[in-house]
Amino acid sequence: MTDETPGRRLIRSFVRREGRLTPGQQRALDSLWPRFGLELPAQSGDLKALLAGERPVTLEIGFGNGASLAQMAAADPAQLFIGIEVHRPGVGHLLQLVEKGGLENVRVICEDAVEVLKLHVPDASLDRLLLFFADPWPKKRHHKRRIVQPKFVELVAKKLKPGGIFHMATDWENYAEHMREVMEASPDFENTRGPGQFSERPDYRPVTKFEQRGQRLGHGVWDLLYRRR
Repeated sequence: MTDETPGRRLIRSFVRREGRLTPGQQRALDSLWPRFGLELPAQSGDLKALLAGERPVTLEIGFGNGASLAQMAAADPAQLFIGIEVHRPGVGHLLQLVEKGGLENVRVICEDAVEVLKLHVPDASLDRLLLFFADPWPKKRHHKRRIVQPKFVELVAKKLKPGGIFHMATDWENYAEHMREVMEASPDFENTRGPGQFSERPDYRPVTKFEQRGQRLGHGVWDLLYRRR
């Protein structure tokens, strides 16, 4: 999703790589999806009802295998966590973690996150939106596929409550600089650390195994936190 010009092919920020479901992931999808999953648009009303509640809502786009989302949900049971992921093995793994942890504050959507935001998430309904380690599309000719673009930032601003937080993290420095440039140009957001600054990793963001491996190899990680004006 980067180009909405009529008549032009929609450019998406992801490629569906289904991969192989393990027996455990398949079982979790079969048995737990009816309870924790949301089928859209059929259950759009259910999503809107959840977002209209009193408890804070964090939405994570592209949660991967769900380990970080499950850990955050376990640490903050009073908050509702909604995860969006297009790859079913990751969805199945998160559902396994939800079951293992006895988590009741997680809901899962397996759809294009941009379409979900556009069509099913009410304006000013989210307290926090997370985008951790999104595909950096490192080749210059693919930069148009990066999800963080001005139009996407406008959409995020509409869905966050005033004062809500848009938190991004990446291990690609060039993508971090790109995200910072796009966010600093937005009139809807302010950098929580000050103009042009990167943030320290907040305590609520878990360090993933992937991130730990990168740190051992000397790779950097950049966090960006912006507040909805």
